[in-house]
Amino acid sequence: MKRELGLARCGLACCLCSENVTCKGCKADGFKDLSWCKDADFCENRKCCIAKDVAACWVCDDSSCRKGLFAEKIKARGFTEYARRYGVEALLDRLEANEKAGIVYHREGIMGDYDEFDDVESLIDFINTGKR
Repeated sequence: MKRELGLARCGLACCLCSENVTCKGCKADGFKDLSWCKDADFCENRKCCIAKDVAACWVCDDSSCRKGLFAEKIKARGFTEYARRYGVEALLDRLEANEKAGIVYHREGIMGDYDEFDDVESLIDFINTGKR
């Protein structure tokens, strides 16, 4: 786990991502300049945070949002809701403990153990317990 990379503004775990080894993460602090990121101009969640002048999706009051990654990705919505309820550090702590227990963030491509859920509450329970 590269904890210093933290969470993306959408809640995804940059700290556990193995997809792009040169990625610096898109942490809430300083995310307006992501000139090195090929997806920065297309990220709906980034655009929304900038427009609303909020650091990240978990500080936004709209928990029913379905913009960008929230349209189809339970993982992004679940991680964001976890951070909203319990805080970013609590989420990072749980992700680190789960990783040590063998839970995999990216198993095949960008899909892993946190992607196997149909609803946010089941994912939050999995984050908390590490058990299905």
